[in-house]
Amino acid sequence: MTKRLTDLDRNETGIIMDFDESDQDLSTRLREIGFAEGDNVTPLHFGLFGKNPISVRVNGALIALRRQDARAILLKPFESEASS
Repeated sequence: MTKRLTDLDRNETGIIMDFDESDQDLSTRLREIGFAEGDNVTPLHFGLFGKNPISVRVNGALIALRRQDARAILLKPFESEASS
C-alpha cells in the first residue's frame, strides 16, 4: 500500500519508494536536498496552521518541508522485523 509523506502520523516511519513525477522540478529538488528511494523518513513535527511546515528526519538529517512538497514523496509503511 503506497502512502504519501503527508499521510504519516508523527513519529511513524515510512520508506521512500518514489516521487510524484507530475512536477519534475520538485522531484529533482527533493533529491538534491537529501531524499532518495529506499531511505527511511519520519515526520517529527507539524506546524500549527494546517500542519504546515512538516519537519522530518531522513538519513539522520532534520529537514523542513512545505506540506504541498511533502505530498510528492511516495512511501510504503515501515514494518519492523518484530511485527513479521
